Amino acid sequence: METESEPYVRLATLRQLHQVMADMNTARSLADTLQTVADGVVSGLGYELACVNLVQGDGNLVVAAFAGNSAAEALITGRVGSRESWDRRLAMGEAWGDLRFIPHTEGWVLDEDDVPQWFTDGPPPRFEDEWHPSDRLFAPLYATGAAGGELLGVISVDRPRNGRRPGAWGREALQMYAFQAAIAISNARLRANMQRALVRLEREQQALRASEESFRQAFEYAPSGMAIAEMGGDQHGRILRANDALCRLLGRTASAMRRYSFSDLVHPEDIGTLLRTSAEGGRAELRLARRDGTYVWVSLRNSVVADAADGPRFLLTHVEDIEERKRREVQLAHRASHDSLTGLPNSAELRSRLSARLCIRPLEGRPSAVDSLDAAYGDRRAPAATDSNGHGFDFGAVVPHESGLYGGTALTGGFDHHVHVVAPDGEGVDDGTKGLAVLFCDLDGFKSINDRFGHNAGDAVLIEVARRLTSGVRDGDTVARLGGDEFVVLADGLGRADAEDLAVRLRNAIIPPIRVDGRAVRVGASFGIGWAHCGMTAEEVLQSADQRMYVEKRSRAKQHRRAG
Repeated sequence: METESEPYVRLATLRQLHQVMADMNTARSLADTLQTVADGVVSGLGYELACVNLVQGDGNLVVAAFAGNSAAEALITGRVGSRESWDRRLAMGEAWGDLRFIPHTEGWVLDEDDVPQWFTDGPPPRFEDEWHPSDRLFAPLYATGAAGGELLGVISVDRPRNGRRPGAWGREALQMYAFQAAIAISNARLRANMQRALVRLEREQQALRASEESFRQAFEYAPSGMAIAEMGGDQHGRILRANDALCRLLGRTASAMRRYSFSDLVHPEDIGTLLRTSAEGGRAELRLARRDGTYVWVSLRNSVVADAADGPRFLLTHVEDIEERKRREVQLAHRASHDSLTGLPNSAELRSRLSARLCIRPLEGRPSAVDSLDAAYGDRRAPAATDSNGHGFDFGAVVPHESGLYGGTALTGGFDHHVHVVAPDGEGVDDGTKGLAVLFCDLDGFKSINDRFGHNAGDAVLIEVARRLTSGVRDGDTVARLGGDEFVVLADGLGRADAEDLAVRLRNAIIPPIRVDGRAVRVGASFGIGWAHCGMTAEEVLQSADQRMYVEKRSRAKQHRRAG
């Protein structure tokens, strides 16, 4: 970030400063936080070198992180400077707010102290505010964020990219960054203390009473949710204590939380997930109820702790908010499986749903579905399975399925969940068999709309056609867009007459005029009805329906196609 002229500061500069500050608070460990602080000075504040000196337990400061020069990093990282030398530097420096600046004309006094440094000499400045290689600028880090608090460490910076000593804005930015860095380091230390406390609670139950205060602070001030619940007995799982982060996450008071167990708060669909979570350190991702009735996705991890030697055992539960990650996962999954224009399932999702219903072996005693396609596509049937099919189970004998849900048969043996998909026999004959109908739809007259009115009008037509198709099918049926002006409908449990009636209804739904940019346009539709059954691949099913659609399209007079 280059030094800005007052009073105007570029918005991009503020965004960059905001980003590096945000990065500090997302680091997962103290070491990562310290390195992120150093990197942020270089990437966001306009300096070529930055060093984070951290106060150790004995009061001296160690070079904990360095950014900007690998050679200098290897030279001084891990070296220690005495607290006495650092106090002298901070006391003699020129005060720029909370910052301390020691110009090169005075720095010679410090050349013999034991503070690690990388400074070099150089020619005298050519103008008043030119940065000299021996200039020193320090940003102290205080636990309270301001001078007077406990000193956590010191940020040292060097070599402003513009070659000048920082002005008012540059000083303010560095001081503000140091304030936020102190908070991030304090939080990282707190998280580290919490993690160490949890490890001790799990592995050293004998030391629980000795570390009670440390655990209390780690529990109460943890940045993520924590709860202690009863383990065993009639009240097993009841929440005894919840920290402030968990109460805020669920919108409930601490007293209200004590009336519940996690099984009372979990989403009904996630009860099984909760029950499968091991109390001995298990982890699960599930939804918990907020006070307003909504649910939030969390990652839940359990640990068992003892109050004292041979004393009561409790369940320590760590709850982390993962709502945003889950939302992104759902969005990405939806984008990958749905058409961006119409919101319908796309070609890949259609094939996935279709393939999930089919196995590679046709029902015994019935002709293979691909036999009727051999003339057009060649014999591409999968080889007969010997002991398993695409679902990975042994077929065994074939018996009628009790429910008759799909009008087919189920497989006996250890894997009787697969229902063999069959199709009605004979063209133009309804033998009462219910099957999985595949309706391939191609719009008539759509190209002329694109040519005459543009692609925006064409997109509007496709969106409206998708809506009409979706409104015309049952819940559970699939309407998908293959691409262009081609749509496919999967409708299960239909006989041959049912499928033909459905095609007529959908064609009639598409025919009415569509309003686009103040004008009425019309398209027609040609439907081909194919039937899916085991022994076919998804591609063969779609090719069959596509072929029948073209037969139907050619059989209708050209002038009547758009009218349906």
